[in-house]
Amino acid sequence: MVVIHESIRRWCLRFEADFAAKLRKRRSRPGDVWHLDEVFLKINGDLQYLWRAVDQNGVVLDILVQDRRNATAARRFFKRLLGPGVRVCSPLAM
Repeated sequence: MVVIHESIRRWCLRFEADFAAKLRKRRSRPGDVWHLDEVFLKINGDLQYLWRAVDQNGVVLDILVQDRRNATAARRFFKRLLGPGVRVCSPLAM
């Protein structure tokens, strides 16, 4: 049986959105306690910063690699992390 790579690519394009939506539905909700980590990397000789957020169950919430380490870079990471999919509610505010 001969399969052309283009036909496989077309099948992937056809079903990838549905498959991704089903995976998002099955994903567990993030835990209450989050751990943030920052790592320095050298990529092609340039210093990069890898930001990572993990909940108490070890589920990776988000990863971002940036070339800057300042307040703007931190804000960008937290905007992605606290985007429309995640809401933080304080028990005092309820």
